[in-house]
Amino acid sequence: MGLMAGKQGIIFGVANHRSIAWAIARSLAAEGAALAITYQNERLGQSVRALVDESEMQARAFQCDVASDQEIAHLYQEVGEYFNGRLDFLVHSLAYAPQDDLKGRYVETTREGFRVALDISAYSLIAVTQAALPLMTQGGSIITMTFFGGQRAMPSYGIMGTAKAALEHEVMVLAAELGEQGIRVNAISAGPLNTLAARGLRDFTRLRDYHRERAPLQRSVDPVEVGKAAVFLCSDASSATTGHVLFVDAGYNIMGY
Repeated sequence: MGLMAGKQGIIFGVANHRSIAWAIARSLAAEGAALAITYQNERLGQSVRALVDESEMQARAFQCDVASDQEIAHLYQEVGEYFNGRLDFLVHSLAYAPQDDLKGRYVETTREGFRVALDISAYSLIAVTQAALPLMTQGGSIITMTFFGGQRAMPSYGIMGTAKAALEHEVMVLAAELGEQGIRVNAISAGPLNTLAARGLRDFTRLRDYHRERAPLQRSVDPVEVGKAAVFLCSDASSATTGHVLFVDAGYNIMGY
């Protein structure tokens, strides 16, 4: 019996096999969880459905663009039927900003770029949590993915840092509000990982190398390690942990230089 045996939940943010969300899905499934895995659109759907079908997970793929309240509502109707009205955990692993606003100077961020980055990367946590509450009547766990760039100025991270700062504040406020319902809300702050989203960052390779050289463990983080942290936060092993940012970054966040 695994840590997640009998638990069922939804994972947002799988784009391909390199996605942090996919590493989390694999870890949760290995511990016995049943999963609903979402993809943004039909362009990504073919590869995501193939990943799910080729795995040995107890899982099903669903389409949902979190920029649409209608798609979110439709998703939860389908997921509610799939899970017979009960949801135990939610994993939010979504981030996006227009390329022009990521590659330019922060001071040149456009109004539209700011809006899109905050909507998809931060507001979406509120939107999917709001829709999940009717299914989380027995309490549960909600986790999201953040990055140290939300707490420190990182030139190559730009507007995404602002979005992550907002996301981390949401974690605290949602944890405070939902605690009386037995729902815990936490974030994982992982080190630089080679995902589809990360490759859109200016100087990502330099950022990753700098992190590896200065982290106390002197290495990069493996996606499997992020998956294990997600299992902890989604399982009853973290029953008294909420409103917390858990760093899985080889210790980089403690360094002063």
